Amino acid sequence: MVPDKDRHLAKKARMVALVIALTMLVWLGAQWLGGKLGMPVRYAFLLDLMALAAFVWAFVVIYQIWRDTRQQD
Repeated sequence: MVPDKDRHLAKKARMVALVIALTMLVWLGAQWLGGKLGMPVRYAFLLDLMALAAFVWAFVVIYQIWRDTRQQD
């Protein structure tokens, strides 16, 4: 049986992986669509900032996962 803490860390890791993958796909799709539709640069910049915020959140959670696994040893 897997301890609850390991299960919780695995769940966090899956969530981070999903956020990174979806952020990248949405960001690439929005950049492509914005170029095709002639989206103003300020909206493209806003999309860039939202993607960066998602990546920063993911890296913070990755650090938390790493820290928690180091404490288990």
